[in-house]
Amino acid sequence: MILAGDIGATHARLGLFAPECPTPTCVEVLASREFSGLDQIIAAFRAQHPDPVHAACFALPGPVYAGRITATNLGWSAEEAAIARQLGLPQVCFLNDLEAVGHGLETLTAAEILTLNPGAPDAKGNIAILRAGSGLGEAGCFWDGVQHRPFACEGGHADFAPRSDLEFALCRELRAEMDHVSAERLLSGPGLVRLYQFFCARDQGTEPESLTAELTSRPQSERIVRAGLDGTSERCAQCLELFAGVFAAEAGNLALKLMARGGVYLGGGVAEGILPLLRRPAFMREFLNKGRMSSLMQSMPVYMILNPLVGLAGAAHFAATRQ
Repeated sequence: MILAGDIGATHARLGLFAPECPTPTCVEVLASREFSGLDQIIAAFRAQHPDPVHAACFALPGPVYAGRITATNLGWSAEEAAIARQLGLPQVCFLNDLEAVGHGLETLTAAEILTLNPGAPDAKGNIAILRAGSGLGEAGCFWDGVQHRPFACEGGHADFAPRSDLEFALCRELRAEMDHVSAERLLSGPGLVRLYQFFCARDQGTEPESLTAELTSRPQSERIVRAGLDGTSERCAQCLELFAGVFAAEAGNLALKLMARGGVYLGGGVAEGILPLLRRPAFMREFLNKGRMSSLMQSMPVYMILNPLVGLAGAAHFAATRQ
């Protein structure tokens, strides 16, 4: 069996896979912050599933270098060699979590992909991947003329680029709090909370006082999404609209930089939560709004990944192909 893990800042998904099978025989979803390291997460899973494994690969949030990683937004570090000793294996593999999604794309079925923009009929080339969840992950797949080769990047930590008076005001406010305002500071669960606080400070949008008190005492991105979509809060709805517009623009930026003629794949818990907004024409208008490159953008397919286990499947696929 292959042991695979997709470790995010909120959820840690681990599963066992038979070789060459994209569907796990078992999956456990653990709360990442309840553990102080990858070794503890693995130990908790193995206590429930002690089946013998012959290979292991883990997708982790952050840059992997020389078999080591310090997990972004979690704060702990891990080494391949130490995890290999824990599992009694000659070696294990670490992947950046978005790189693992790239390896998992070929395991997706048609029902697990939603088309937001069909693109050109003969679309072929590089792929861009963005996931908005606890953080903003970005990666790509290079098309070598025969197959796609996934690679990691840390583009979510590049500078946020405001495009309107409202976004410039938001950027100025964030710069007063932090030295560097990255795209992830907005396009993530914590970022959505910051957007809500921004609209509160401007006293913009209406909502029940009870909801304001709830979100002030216990800010939760899930509650903001729910109140924005069900019409409970005009303020939350404005947050979601701004979030969706910035997400579309950032997706377009990455697509341009990677020349993603092969498609742009979106995912992540927050993005999945606001899917009704991503399906509106306004989202694609913001994606396409790249001036002289707008026609190029129109040729790029845009998809939403509907399977939350794609990174887990990608880690298993990577381990299987390295045997």
